[in-house]
Amino acid sequence: MYILKSLASNLLSLLFPRLCSACSTPLIKTERHICLHCLQNLPYTDYHIYQDNRVARQFWGRVPIYSAMAMLHFKKGGSVQQLVHHLKYKGQTGLGIQLGELIGARLIQNVAFSIPDLIIPVPLHPAKQRKRSYNQCTYIADGIASVLKIPVYHDIQIKHKNTGSQTRKGRFERSQNLKDAFSIKNLQLLSNAHVLLVDDVITTGATLEACALLLLEESAKSISIAAIGFSD
Repeated sequence: MYILKSLASNLLSLLFPRLCSACSTPLIKTERHICLHCLQNLPYTDYHIYQDNRVARQFWGRVPIYSAMAMLHFKKGGSVQQLVHHLKYKGQTGLGIQLGELIGARLIQNVAFSIPDLIIPVPLHPAKQRKRSYNQCTYIADGIASVLKIPVYHDIQIKHKNTGSQTRKGRFERSQNLKDAFSIKNLQLLSNAHVLLVDDVITTGATLEACALLLLEESAKSISIAAIGFSD
């Protein structure tokens, strides 16, 4: 029976090979969604080591942030864009969990990092989530939570205003577009809590700023930020 299962597995691998989400080369059995070569050579930022990093500075004067990091440099046409595309549009939710685990491992390596009380993924508008069938940020958050051993709450913050695509908007346009776009449920869970907000890619930071300001207004004690990528 074992031999038959092994043969069937090998045949499936031959007909439908699992490919690396970054470079599209076939994965070996011990690799999950990213091949070992890509894992070692992704453009890591090391922002988790430095309190005063480019992500943190982006929020200075806009919203008080306890700590902020993005794991990878995001460039158009690069391997990180490939990863994010597969996560957001190709249904590779397991990739989000793996990337979240990698973020969590980096956060916990930093002795100065204060482990938050809970994690909130940046929400999608319900219409957008229905169209995509999932929110990619929830899987990143789940991966981080599995390492930090803290809870994830997917429904504390809700996006009730459909702002459409933010891709072609500048920082001011994004901020105006996101005004009053979010609301909060289950306020008791936020009371005096250190919250880790999780996003996929940080560009202008307008979405995270809107989320963080509302959470702080509604009794959260402090906000930290983590993301897969930072758009240079």
